[in-house]
Amino acid sequence: MTLSSSSAGTLPTQLEIWQKTLSWQPTEDQLAQFQRLYEHILEANQQLNLTRITEPLEFWEKHLWDSLAGIASMLRLEALAEETALQPMQGIDIGTGAGFPGVPVAIARPHWTVTLTDSTRKKITYLEKLTADLGLMNTRTVVGRAETLGQEKQHRDRYDLAMIRAVGPASVCAEYTLPLLRVGGLAVLYRGQWSEEDTKALEPAVETLGGEVASVESWATPLTGGVRNCLYLRKVGPTPREFPRLPGVPTQRPL
Repeated sequence: MTLSSSSAGTLPTQLEIWQKTLSWQPTEDQLAQFQRLYEHILEANQQLNLTRITEPLEFWEKHLWDSLAGIASMLRLEALAEETALQPMQGIDIGTGAGFPGVPVAIARPHWTVTLTDSTRKKITYLEKLTADLGLMNTRTVVGRAETLGQEKQHRDRYDLAMIRAVGPASVCAEYTLPLLRVGGLAVLYRGQWSEEDTKALEPAVETLGGEVASVESWATPLTGGVRNCLYLRKVGPTPREFPRLPGVPTQRPL
């Protein structure tokens, strides 16, 4: 399918696709926040080069839908719960860049708190303005590298959910995420192609970090049929104190 829009600059609502694929639909207020997010990024993109994905349908699929597909099982579970039974969660988005997946998750789950982290001060300054303009009261921003945050008391063992869409070896992403989680917490690693052999190769590193591969979910994106995978790593025990290693070491010497 060719991505195009008869209303340039306006995101599609796609309520039926949201419901069919994720068992969730945005409210009118959330649709308005998605639209403002899109407009904000298009404007800032001229100075900050945040994303090459700027067409409305492509932005909807590759940034909004893709971000929330990673938490689809949680959306489905919460769709079955009473409003009063919804549990607040502490989430962290590592290397958030332009705010994905963290900002769409914060919009969709207002009862969660999402910490947006990036090592680039300029991007975090932008995200502070963005989240203020969107009226998001459930986000925090932190400048820092994952290797450093994972050794800091205010972040280590603190989160229920750690998300990472960064490109890089999965073992590196595991070393970035698992130290930040409480025991029982879940890391979500957004990936493109993935295989059973990749899972088997990853398992020893995850075990070293106090985790296990809980599941691997595969799907096709709803408009273009692109292949996407998400790895879900459950933290089942403490992460040894030496992890994460010093900045740069995980990428130079992956587990």
